[in-house]
Amino acid sequence: MHWDYGWGMGYGFSWLFMILFWVLVILGVVYLVKVIAGSAKKTEKEESAIDILKKRYAKGEISKEEFEKMKDDLMK
Repeated sequence: MHWDYGWGMGYGFSWLFMILFWVLVILGVVYLVKVIAGSAKKTEKEESAIDILKKRYAKGEISKEEFEKMKDDLMK
């Protein structure tokens, strides 16, 4: 009879596989969080050239004449 209580060849490295399993689970969770966070950033609306031009006009960086001329150039 064998009375080794599970300390034979089959169970000697089970702790290594358990650590490997949890490392893979943690890496998977980190990856999913990065993917979700990355997709959230991509859904943000990018500013168009007209939006930037309107902001510059609102801040007083350009005059009305400059605004109209630049807007006409962008619309062509």
